[in-house]
Amino acid sequence: MVTADEICAIEVFADLSPSTCERLSQVAADISLEPGEDAAPEGGERALFALLEGRIEAVKLVDGIERVVGERQPGDIFGEVPITLGTVFPVAFRAAEKSRVMRIEAHDYHGVVALEPDLAKAVGKLASFRIEGARGLQALAEPSPPRAFVLGHLRDPECTDLRHFLDRNQVTFAWVQPDAADAHEQWGEELPTEDGLVVRIVADEERGIEEVTALRPSLRQAAELLGLETTPNTVEYDTVIIGAGPAGLAAGVYGASEGLQTIVIERESPGGQAGSSSRIENYLGFPSGVSGEELASRALKQAQRLGAEILVTRTIERIDAVTREVHLDGGDVLQARTIILACGVSWRQLPVGGCDRLLGKGVFYGAARSEARNTHALDVHIVGAGNSAGQAAMHFSTHARSVTILCRGDGLEKSMSRYLIDQLATRPNISVRTRSEVAAVRGDNELEAIDIHDAASGKTTPVDSGGLFILIGADAETAWLPPEIALDSKGYVLTGPDVRAADRWELERDPYLLETSVPGIFACGDVRLGPVKRVAAAVGEGSMAIAFVHQYLREAGAS
Repeated sequence: MVTADEICAIEVFADLSPSTCERLSQVAADISLEPGEDAAPEGGERALFALLEGRIEAVKLVDGIERVVGERQPGDIFGEVPITLGTVFPVAFRAAEKSRVMRIEAHDYHGVVALEPDLAKAVGKLASFRIEGARGLQALAEPSPPRAFVLGHLRDPECTDLRHFLDRNQVTFAWVQPDAADAHEQWGEELPTEDGLVVRIVADEERGIEEVTALRPSLRQAAELLGLETTPNTVEYDTVIIGAGPAGLAAGVYGASEGLQTIVIERESPGGQAGSSSRIENYLGFPSGVSGEELASRALKQAQRLGAEILVTRTIERIDAVTREVHLDGGDVLQARTIILACGVSWRQLPVGGCDRLLGKGVFYGAARSEARNTHALDVHIVGAGNSAGQAAMHFSTHARSVTILCRGDGLEKSMSRYLIDQLATRPNISVRTRSEVAAVRGDNELEAIDIHDAASGKTTPVDSGGLFILIGADAETAWLPPEIALDSKGYVLTGPDVRAADRWELERDPYLLETSVPGIFACGDVRLGPVKRVAAAVGEGSMAIAFVHQYLREAGAS
């Protein structure tokens, strides 16, 4: 773990107050590197690094040959250019020898410079020095001011849900914990006396938003106060896409770009289940991997730029399969020429008493990247043996004191990729307990401990736990769909040949590959019955669904 004293020893941080250095130490990732290992690959996501021990080289691929174009010594920082300009890393930073670095995520950096503006100027000057002939970098170094201030405790489920919602909707915000020593300074005015979650929305004339303070707002209320889209612009659409996970966002991108009047409706926030993945290593085009939040963020911006409407915090109450009317909560009714079901799946629940009571208070389904900094110096446990569990363990290990993976099977080999198993073995603070499962969770107001049952010995042992992250698969939630849409025994939507095989198709032509038993209603992504459950497959199906929408509309227009 990085200490406040180590941070103060970094030249650019030397003038920070002790409380700010302490705050940075609680969110900074402590990363050990072997010679030849990248701290930040070329094209990697922006972050600010500082070298604590060893030597780092800046490496650039030029005409197919890697060339060393710079060097960092202990006490130096790197990443000042991407953190200032909001870009990816223009070069790779690689360990030339055994090294130790600290990594500060962009969100945490901007939270600090909001209180210490001189730090942004110092980092901006370094960025200007790194890029010869650059102009105006100090102005660019000024961080975007927060659009909201969130006052809430770490283990408050409402606060956790709101923070995740704001992150995934790309709303910059400052999170203030009421018991922090500098809470008053961070909040910027007298702290509210009300108990519970408080949100202060910052006035924004450009967006037409007035300053307002809300006590325990629902996600819908927060979205409306922030000016997020929650109401459709019209009532008739070429295609209504239900769900804003990878499949739904891909359909939104392709539908809007190809001239269709397109709307995507999401009951929570964009990203779907993939949005809670701390790292997706095998997605094409991201050689260093990409977090689910980052992937969803890019897709959301792309869909909006191309003209797709994205509604958040809206639930579909029912679909009329005959008229293709989509009924939303609140009474809105949309008339759709076609419908695409991309509503994904929901995390499978752990059948252990107490989990529901402590949900958001130390017990979590999924492993959002933004939760990692909240595991600082804690002993955390991950339930699951798939890639999502392994990726979460790798990410949390740079913050937590220890990470324990609990696996019911004899090992990880049957369910986790080999490269990930090898990566886990390199982290001394990650351990795997096989043939083990959670028997109970303990704690009054927040998670304090869990009971682990060892099937090999038959013993159940209580252990302290600072966080329990559950990633044990997912199930389809499709009971709300009309009976005309055929499902399999587990609730997954039948499409294409499976519809014909189930004798649920009435037209002479064959159903399109992603078409449900109702002509003109399509399904893609995890909600569809299919053998492949991958982010890349969901994105591909989302784009394919739009191709079938075009075919259907041409056929309907010709008839």
